[in-house]
Amino acid sequence: MKTIPVLLSAVLLAAAGASFAQGVTATPRIDQREQRQEQRIQQGVGSGALTPRETYRLEKEQAHIDKAESRAKADGDVSPAERKRLTNMQNRASRDIRHQKHDRQAVSPKG
Repeated sequence: MKTIPVLLSAVLLAAAGASFAQGVTATPRIDQREQRQEQRIQQGVGSGALTPRETYRLEKEQAHIDKAESRAKADGDVSPAERKRLTNMQNRASRDIRHQKHDRQAVSPKG
């Protein structure tokens, strides 16, 4: 199950590199928040607070936000409305991460 986080990290790094290479409008706050949310997901995986199914759903949500960000940058300008939409998507993702990490579902320890 460790392949999903590694694969998603590689995809996110590739997308970030492509965005940087194109020289489109920067979204540093959105990018930093994406990184923090990914770290929160990985911490939940490491602690056993997230099940594989929860992890998959949260990673899929992060990928959806990343695609929306790419679409917003496609024309070379991220409008205030696009920034607001991305922020709202990240707010929901943050709530979803918190909910899934604290819902008392856990991966049983191996051993």
